[in-house]
Order: sequence, then C-alpha cells, then structure tokens
Amino acid sequence: MATPEHASVDELHTEEGPPTLLDRMGGVSGLVYASVPSIAYVIVNAIAGLNAAVVVAVGASAGLIVRRLYRRESIQPAVSGLLGVVVAAMIALYTGSAEGFFLPGIWLSLVLAVVFTVSVLLRRPLVGVVWHLLTSAGAGHLWRTDKVALHAFDAATIVFVAVFAARFVVQEWLYDAGSTGWLAFARIAMGYPMLALALLVTFWAVRRARGRIDQTADDGRPT
Repeated sequence: MATPEHASVDELHTEEGPPTLLDRMGGVSGLVYASVPSIAYVIVNAIAGLNAAVVVAVGASAGLIVRRLYRRESIQPAVSGLLGVVVAAMIALYTGSAEGFFLPGIWLSLVLAVVFTVSVLLRRPLVGVVWHLLTSAGAGHLWRTDKVALHAFDAATIVFVAVFAARFVVQEWLYDAGSTGWLAFARIAMGYPMLALALLVTFWAVRRARGRIDQTADDGRPT
C-alpha cells in the first residue's frame, strides 16, 4: 500500500474526496518540477549550445514521467509537459534559434486571448460555457439570461483575456529582443501565479452565478 506521500491521485480521490485542480497538476511540487525543463534548457544552451539544450530539456521532461511513475502518481501532467517540450524543441531546432523553444507558448497565449475575447463579444463568455458543461448547476440557460450571473462570467473571462494578452505581449517582446533567459523567467513568473489569480476570479463568478440561479429557481417554485 502506498504511503501518504506516495499516494496516487486515484487513491486521494477514494480516501479524501475528489482531487482538486492543484492535485491533478501534481500539487505544489508538480508546479515547481514543471519549470525544470525550461530552466535546464536555458542553462545548457548558454554552456553547450542549442542541440545539447534540446536533449537535456527533453530528457528532463521524460525524467519527470519516471519520477511520477516511481511515486505512483498520475503521469498525465508530465506526459502533457513532455509533448509540449518536444514540440518546442522541434521548433527551436527548425529555426536554429534558442528563443524558438518558447514560440509555441507565446502564440498559444495570443490564440487563447482572441478566443476568450470573442466569446465575450458573442455573449457566450467562455468561463460560463465551461461551467455550464461541467456542472448540472448550469442546466438550462439561466446563467445567460440572468444579467448578474452573465456579468460575473464576463468578468472572469476578461481576466483570462488579460492574463493571456499580458503573456503574449511581454514574451513576444522578449523573443524579439533575443532574451532567452528572461523568456524562461517570464514563462514561469507569468504562468501558474497569474493562472491562480484568474481562477480566484472564476471561483467568485461561479459562486455569484450559482447563488443567482438558485434564487431564481426558488422564486419559481410554487408556494
């Protein structure tokens, strides 16, 4: 039987309730380890060049999978990370530029900023759409017909727009400047910390919308 510190996500689900988003990302340690490939890439690139940096980054990412297997943890976050690193490494080799390693993340931020913006303009804020799909509390279209609930989801979605837009602007500027080291720093600093802020606003929006929907449902019940 696995000890608590080596318990898998599935075991945590059974013994302590459903795993949180942080659990599925590997906990705090998982977030820290996720930055290892990028840091290793920058250091090795400065010492031994691009080819060696690519090998070390991919190797470090693969090593995280082995570590999670040894600890009997879910390997999904590590596998996703490895795929991302491989794609980034291929682009870096293709362009012959160390900064190319960060291009996928930069352009993904732009795409996400545009998608979230369009969803607000179409009056289908993406945070609300996702919440509606994931929970029965969002049944029907009450979340879109109630102005307070809709505006709450608008606000949460706009925060995500701001996060993704800020990532794109800052990292694109650093990419153009050829600042590989600062790109790695920006990727980490503007990653999970800013995502955590957006999720806090999302939590507020969900609570506000759920309260309004519950109130509407109560008002509609016969006395």
